[in-house]
Amino acid sequence: MKTMFSGRIPGKCGWGATGKHIVFGIYQRNGKVLTFPISSRAKDSMIPLITRYTKAGSLYYTDDWFAYTFLPIRGNHVVVTKEKGLPKGRDHLNSIEGFWSYAKH
Repeated sequence: MKTMFSGRIPGKCGWGATGKHIVFGIYQRNGKVLTFPISSRAKDSMIPLITRYTKAGSLYYTDDWFAYTFLPIRGNHVVVTKEKGLPKGRDHLNSIEGFWSYAKH
């Protein structure tokens, strides 16, 4: 899962805003969170981190970002889709999203 960090910058918000830093995070079920600054949201930025810091055969919960499409090859992959900001179905990403919220505040 990824997010963006920056100070309060007036103007454009979201992924296209300038002056923001992208951070990729891996939440492990033992409560440990690994975070890595990355240069872009491209698949090439995330694949080496996922392969190095997770075990093959793991269970992955992600959003529907296309960069995660290789995960079924590595293990079990559950795509959590959202509707109006809320997860559809039983699966969720609350753990990593809670971590991002805590880290930003």
